[in-house]
This record gives sequence, structure tokens and C-alpha cells, in this order.
Amino acid sequence: MDHADTLRRRIEAGDAVVGIIGMGYVGLPLALAFVDRGFTVVGFDVDAVKVDKLSRGEGYIKHLDGGRVAAAVATGRLHATVDFARLAEPDAVLICVPTPLTPQREPDMTYVEHSAQQVKAALRPGQIVILESTTYPGTTDELLQPILEQTGLRCGSDFFLAFSPEREDPGNKDYGTTTTPKVVGGVDAVSGDLAQALYDRIIVRSVRVSSARAAEATKLTENIFRAVNIALVNELKTVYDRMGIDVWEVLDAASTKPFGFMRFNPGPGWGGHCIPLDPFYLSWKAREYGVGPRFIELAGDVNVEMPHYVIGKLQGALNERGKAVKGSGVLVLGLAYKKDIDDPRESPAFEIIELLLRLGARVSYHDPHIPEAPRMRSWPDLPPMRSLGLTEAVLSAQDAVIIVTDHAAVDYDQVLRHAPLVVDTRGIFRKPHPSVVKA
Repeated sequence: MDHADTLRRRIEAGDAVVGIIGMGYVGLPLALAFVDRGFTVVGFDVDAVKVDKLSRGEGYIKHLDGGRVAAAVATGRLHATVDFARLAEPDAVLICVPTPLTPQREPDMTYVEHSAQQVKAALRPGQIVILESTTYPGTTDELLQPILEQTGLRCGSDFFLAFSPEREDPGNKDYGTTTTPKVVGGVDAVSGDLAQALYDRIIVRSVRVSSARAAEATKLTENIFRAVNIALVNELKTVYDRMGIDVWEVLDAASTKPFGFMRFNPGPGWGGHCIPLDPFYLSWKAREYGVGPRFIELAGDVNVEMPHYVIGKLQGALNERGKAVKGSGVLVLGLAYKKDIDDPRESPAFEIIELLLRLGARVSYHDPHIPEAPRMRSWPDLPPMRSLGLTEAVLSAQDAVIIVTDHAAVDYDQVLRHAPLVVDTRGIFRKPHPSVVKA
């Protein structure tokens, strides 16, 4: 039997069943995109709470239309399960699981390896497996392929294997899952052809590259570009601060140049599911080839230090007011890693909260999109916290407010009126004010 030809016909007819491992910020939008194009999707997740919500047609990601989830379930095209034995059902299995770092800043492939083992246990001839999780070049053919071939099935003839990096940008109103071009690279040419055929059914344009490794490197390059430029403006912020120059004024002026300049804004650190992690994936892999990517690692060092810089500015401002951080009430404004979303992954807010607690501060937070602080892998020991209402009484009771995330729903004039000290890491207040310290 020609498994590739059979699978291609099922994809082109829209009869292929799609399985997605990981129903989070990447997996769920992808599932809805396939359902919208008439495919049947089985979503796999280890989180029974997510699975139960999906089975009831309930969404749990705020920027996604809950009505789409309900409709997808009602049509019978979206199924959710914790039973990974059902991985034999899909024709295409897409892996969308986290790829975090260890405390030593090395790749933690636990979730990918576990997913690969689950797929291996159910793998059958004629399936295609596509990794979407951001990772180092070589993961698909060095890690996944050997695990899957332990079944005795051969990649490129019995089953097919590719890498296609997710490009989700939560809250982006201009580009979403189906309107962002999709990079696709197969371990072999046939696998690449089949993966491209699958994504061509739902994505505005697929961008084919020569290999899975090229696709893996593409995603790292995109995010390292951002990481390095964020580090640059963060470093400029600290330099210009010493010189008495407002970095926001400089950036506003530089942005008027219609060519040769691309604006990046400084902040309290980096956040999100990719940018704080991806540079270290490449630097780790590069050492295998005897290369030390110093530029990338330096950018990482600069960005990692930003929460400490913010705390230092807070300490200096409190000292000028005759106060210590210890015993002071500090309200962190914003937990999400960027404005107007409910995604807290790798947000610098958690590092700032941890540093404040170590210094003995009384810490609280407000975030209109995150009513309760979730447990985070990188900061497992933080105490349970709930968002406080942003009232005059709450603001007046603080010794300081740190603006970490610049949510549009926040009344910043109210913050300025009632907070005795505001540490502004996002350039909210452009004019000098005695209560505002820029960090």
C-alpha cells in the first residue's frame, strides 16, 4: 500500500482526522482552524479540567471567541480527551507542547519526549506526525524519529514526520492562526509534501523549506531577532537613564525615520512562551558544534537582569522617601506578559514578585485579565494571590505601584492621582512627575 498517496487523498478530500497534543494557546486555535475547514479534530491533553471544559463546549482562553469552541463541539467535529491510546485514530498528529528551560538554561525536552512516547505506543502506518513546539535544530530527526522508529515502522514510507513552528501571537488583531504564513519542513521530501498539503487546507500560505532543521532554525531566528533587539533597547534605557535622557523620547524621535530603523520598546524584562527561551535553545545546540554564540547569550543576560533593574529603581525611590522595601506595600500592575491578554507565561511580573517577597515587601497585584495568579513552572513557590480591585483605597494604601504590563483597561490617571509612588516600566507617563520613577 502506498501510505503517502492514501494520506494525501484523505487530506485533499478533507477526510483526514487531525489529532493535536496540547490544547493550550497553540493547540486550541489550531484545532478550531481545522474544524472551521471541515476537518474532525481530536484534542489530547493531560489536564482533565481543560478536557472537561472543551467537552462541554466551553473556552478558557479569553482572546478566542468562546462561541467558536461551542460551535466546534456542537458540530461533533471537535473532541477532547485525556486518553492517549486514541492517538491511533488521527491521520495527522500535531504536537503542541511546552519546551521550557531547565534551571541551568538548557532545553527541557520532557514534554516533547513524553508526547513522542505516547505517539509511538499508538503509531500505525499512514500517519504523519508534525512537531510545532519551538526547539533546537535537529530535534525532529534526532529525537522524535528514533523514538517513533522503535516501532519497526520506517519514516518516509510507513509514517511521515515534519516540523512546522507555531507562530501564535495572542491578542494580535491583524494576524491569527490561519492568516499567518506557515513554515513547513519535512524530515524527508515526502513528509514535507504531506505536511504542506495539510496546512495548505487551513493556512493562507505555506512557506516550504528544505528540511525540518531549516524550519526549526527559522523559528529560533525569528525570536532571537526580537530578543536581541529587546536587549538592545533595555541596555540603552539603563545607559540613557544615567545620562538623564528619556529613552522613550529618543525612541519616539527615532521612529520618525521612514527607513533603516525598526522600533522595539524597553520593559521590565522579557516574557511569553518563546522569546525568553528560544535564544538559549540555539546557544545550547551551537556548543555541540564548537560555536559559542556570545551575542545571543549577552542579549539573554541583559534581558534576564531587567527585573533586578526595576527593583533597584524601586529601592532607590523608596530610600529617597525614607522607606525600605521590607515592610512596604507594593502593588504590581499587570501579570500578563504583554498588554490586553490573559497569557502569563514567563511574564517578568512573577520574577519581580519573587524578588519583592525575598526583600520582605507586602506584595499584591491587579490585572483585569487574570483574576487569580496561576501556578507557574518557573516560580512554583509563590503564594496564592488574587487580583485586587484598582480603587482609590487600594492605591492609597500602597507604598508603591509598579507598572509591569500596560493594559489599556487600566485608568492610569487614577493610578497617578492616588498612588504615592509609581515605578513606570512601560513609558505610560511621558511627562516628568514627582510621583513617577521610570524604570
